[in-house]
Amino acid sequence: MNQYTINDTFGYSSSISYLDSVIERVLKHEKVENAIFSIIFVSNSEIQKINKEYRGLDRVTDVISFALEDNLEYPICPRVLGDIYISIPRMKEQAIEYGHSEKRELAFLVVHGLLHLLGYDHTKGEEEEKVMFDLQEEILNEEGITR
Repeated sequence: MNQYTINDTFGYSSSISYLDSVIERVLKHEKVENAIFSIIFVSNSEIQKINKEYRGLDRVTDVISFALEDNLEYPICPRVLGDIYISIPRMKEQAIEYGHSEKRELAFLVVHGLLHLLGYDHTKGEEEEKVMFDLQEEILNEEGITR
């Protein structure tokens, strides 16, 4: 059984109950069982601080994933996937910028971050990027969360 928590340290006031279905779809699609991870909603200043400290980039970003399995020599059970940090203010800005709902943008960021925890990495080249981005769209479309 998979276990995850969503920690809203920002104070996001909208309903996020739909994220359970989105998360379960990703985990089912990737055949993930017995995994643990967390999602943390933060402010722009907090994610900028995290981005600077861990990635050396002194700027706001939308989502940062810390995949613990990247640093393991052998698998453990339950799988401890890691943490996903999402900037709620940046998510809101991007929803407006891209012309879709906050629901769509937040679901996208959750899927994106979770796929990173599962080993997908769009920064490794065009082929990897296409695989990851196509999968994100497939999952969101299956959930009926479209642009």
